[in-house]
Amino acid sequence: MKKTYPDADAALAGLLFDGMTIMSGGFGLCGIPEKLIAALVKAGTKNLTVISNNAGVDEFGLGLLLQTRQIKKMVSSYVGENKTFEKQYLGGELELEFNPQGTLAERIRAGGAGIPGFYTKTGVGTLIAEGKEHKEFDGHTYILERGLKADLSIVKAWKGDAQGNLVFRKTSRNFNPMMATAGKVTVAEVEELVPVGSLGPDAIHTPGIFVQRIIHGQNYEKRIEQRTVRAV
Repeated sequence: MKKTYPDADAALAGLLFDGMTIMSGGFGLCGIPEKLIAALVKAGTKNLTVISNNAGVDEFGLGLLLQTRQIKKMVSSYVGENKTFEKQYLGGELELEFNPQGTLAERIRAGGAGIPGFYTKTGVGTLIAEGKEHKEFDGHTYILERGLKADLSIVKAWKGDAQGNLVFRKTSRNFNPMMATAGKVTVAEVEELVPVGSLGPDAIHTPGIFVQRIIHGQNYEKRIEQRTVRAV
């Protein structure tokens, strides 16, 4: 089965529908699927539930989908860099399912591993625990968190081959690999598309079995959220 597509628009063709759930990889603006997000904006798919650690920034990343009001709900951990997000949430236009960062990561990993739920101490006694099942283990209280799955996962890798094997670089190797396992369909964009067989088996972070479509992206912006420089 051919997995390579000429561009992001083609890679998403036939996969999108209003009201779907999408996982979007990256940490801050590092390792985000820039080309696939732009294609989602172009497609105009609406009422999206987006699972992502961050919500992008104004005018970049997932912030583009917020500006066009295509996102109905965010399942996130950190959303503090986006004024559009803040305005829509405080105005009642945007739903938010807030998660401790480690809990979010484990919910995604669990979903990809076929684990429906797990117990954690994180969040006990806080707003995070409201409405969730509580259970005691060895004298300590835990809350039940559900695994997460998505109709579509969009991820960005450093290198990949035509079989969908992926290698991530540094900080981008955070939510991307686990999200690739938790989508019914996973579409990856890569900076370098290399020949099949050129990636060492021990170097592959996400095996191609988890990736259904792949594109070779170019001209990445790789913006920095907070640039700190020393005065000359």
